[in-house]
Amino acid sequence: MLRRVLIANRGEIALRILRACREMEIETVAAYSEADAEALPVQLATEAVCVGPARAADSYLNQGALLTAALATGCDGVHPGYGFLSENPDFADACAAAGLVFIGPSGDAIRKAGSKSAARDLMKAAGVPVTPGSDGPVSSVAAALAAAGAVGYPVLLKASSGGGGRGIRRCDGPEDLPGAFAGAKAEAAACFGNDEMYLEKLVLRPRHVEVQILADRQGNAIYLGDRDCSVQRRNQKLIEEAPAPGLSPELRRAMGQAAVRAAKAVGYEGAGTVEFLVDGKKFYFMEMNTRIQVEHGVTELVTGVDLVRQQLRIASGRPLDIRQEDVRVRGCAIECRINAEDPEKEFHPCPGKVEFLHFPGGAGVRVDSCLYNGCTLSPYYDSLAAKLMAHGATRLEAIRKLRRCLEEFTLEGFPTNAELSYEILYHPAFARGRYTTAFLDEHLPELLDFSRRAGEREAEL
Repeated sequence: MLRRVLIANRGEIALRILRACREMEIETVAAYSEADAEALPVQLATEAVCVGPARAADSYLNQGALLTAALATGCDGVHPGYGFLSENPDFADACAAAGLVFIGPSGDAIRKAGSKSAARDLMKAAGVPVTPGSDGPVSSVAAALAAAGAVGYPVLLKASSGGGGRGIRRCDGPEDLPGAFAGAKAEAAACFGNDEMYLEKLVLRPRHVEVQILADRQGNAIYLGDRDCSVQRRNQKLIEEAPAPGLSPELRRAMGQAAVRAAKAVGYEGAGTVEFLVDGKKFYFMEMNTRIQVEHGVTELVTGVDLVRQQLRIASGRPLDIRQEDVRVRGCAIECRINAEDPEKEFHPCPGKVEFLHFPGGAGVRVDSCLYNGCTLSPYYDSLAAKLMAHGATRLEAIRKLRRCLEEFTLEGFPTNAELSYEILYHPAFARGRYTTAFLDEHLPELLDFSRRAGEREAEL
């Protein structure tokens, strides 16, 4: 078993990893930037090492500094969390070359799954349905126009190394392609250091459903149910739930088995997610995330499986201690991402100092956050402040419990999207499980109007 792990990340995921390590009696070293000197992981880790200034490029993305910190503190493993270097194959290779265990898949597996265009070809060969699109990357506007003409508009231009909604542009006709191609390439180059693009048919009003997988280095792979992530703003997830509502057992099984084939096709090891677009009774491979997901907690609540613990076991060379027939999905779990942003001002990020904080509690309630009274949410990184999760025996019970949690949740010091999340949980389309990725595009004005009226009522009191 691993003895000491460098946590090459920050925020709530760093704290989540630290807690799993502590329970497994694995020592931890928290890598932190100057901006995060007072963060909880820094205070709670066995040891902490500053790896650079606030700017991510100088700290959390500084491979040399992270490797030096790991070796200097006697670590034998590195956990990248999500974001930053978690899906960087060169970093995975560099860890291996330095004699460190990268807690995730190999660099080769990340490359196979990380290039969205190459992954499509692998999925086709493995018998996993893919959305109609280009055969490989599109290197020019002319190539993109030809591919779009073949599959029909509307289409999506997508960065081959993309993620988090970056490097994606919608095109409703050929007149949109030149500008979209240039914009997507520039964004992809800036965010991922790779401007390769591919094109696929835009499935209108689909559901975004992902399947959680675990795979060990002995060749065993299983799936742990599915999650619906369709409530999104600009391809950024806001609310996730497990299991996805309204899917037939046959469709769930087919998607799970396809996800396992996908994992085996890239030689996967660790925890990962295969994302699908669901259109009625059909599903299409979208991408594979070669890391732990932000929303992994809802899967843990319905299956009882600690995914970070499994990552650490697998990275230590242990075979899976769970068989497919052992996986049981019990009840429903829903998560709201609480972000430091103002929905009334185009979701403009607005982090700041936490003046007062109260988290909800109770049976079946989970809160993942690094915030505490008096701390400052840094403006240098993403605006995620907390994840509120509720688990119930039924979906309705989970919804009611999460509504109660949002009523109890208090954060003073800066605006958040908590009130918008509360309104979403009351919307009939969400409450009935009849929503798609178009949900916020279609309903945001009315949701914000409800929130605005609630704020006005509160001010009158």
